[in-house]
Amino acid sequence: MDKPGPMSPFLGRALEQSQETRSKPTTAPTTLPLSALYTQAQPRRRFERIEELAESIRVQGVLQPLLVKPDGDGRRYRVIAGERRLRAAHLAGLTEVPVRILHLTDEEARVVALLENLQREDLNPYEETLGVLDLLSEELGKTREEVVGLLRRMRKEKRGEAGQNVLASPEAQRVEEVFKALGRMTWESFVQARLPLLGLPEDLRAALEEGALPYTAALELKKVKDPGVRARLLEEAKGGLSLRELKARMREALKKEKPSRPWYEDLLQDLKKVDIAALPDEKRIRVEALLAELREALGH
Repeated sequence: MDKPGPMSPFLGRALEQSQETRSKPTTAPTTLPLSALYTQAQPRRRFERIEELAESIRVQGVLQPLLVKPDGDGRRYRVIAGERRLRAAHLAGLTEVPVRILHLTDEEARVVALLENLQREDLNPYEETLGVLDLLSEELGKTREEVVGLLRRMRKEKRGEAGQNVLASPEAQRVEEVFKALGRMTWESFVQARLPLLGLPEDLRAALEEGALPYTAALELKKVKDPGVRARLLEEAKGGLSLRELKARMREALKKEKPSRPWYEDLLQDLKKVDIAALPDEKRIRVEALLAELREALGH
């Protein structure tokens, strides 16, 4: 793999292509039969309200063309963006749909698909987090886990917690270029506010993906380890609690969840801090005698 440098040409072209499809819609798109279209490894995970979109398509048709890439023989076309519209068109009973044919490499097509996915109005924060990581993965030639590791090292260096010279690396420069191109947030805010979403328990992740919970509330509820307590608070949060109200409920729940410390734990912690040998003779002899009694009582 080439040494990372400024944003790669294929990502730049994909960005331009994605922006063009939104700013300059095709006035007379080509129409293709549904039988000629197929999907493969689309980045989108959930397809909500398909039936509602299908009903709209029955009345108005498909208003926004699908983005497709022709196969080598030109007989079939892979859907780059618009799988939800394609599924709804099937439900609506259509036999063909408007498309915009893009002549891209497979690498460019993957990036355009990721970029189009990130432009969805109904994109939830969890999906957006995965989409940004996958885009960085494509650009840097790294796995999603490696990208997360790089971002965390960048943040540590930025905060003065580690001097690894990561921020001056070509990879870090590419990360900054991608975030500038997306124009959504900085990489610092992404690391702080979005990466923690990757560790959400399944119940919170599902609520977030369904749009039933703000990501700020999900991150607060993540602090509650008891599944039963978290489930109760989750239902209350779904009911429309403000973040301030949720934090107040959580404080009460966490107090009940956290058992009180036995008094002797504090004593043991104090003993660890004391250098008994350095005590004055009288006090040292008394402490040693008491410890001997304790050891005997415990059977040691």
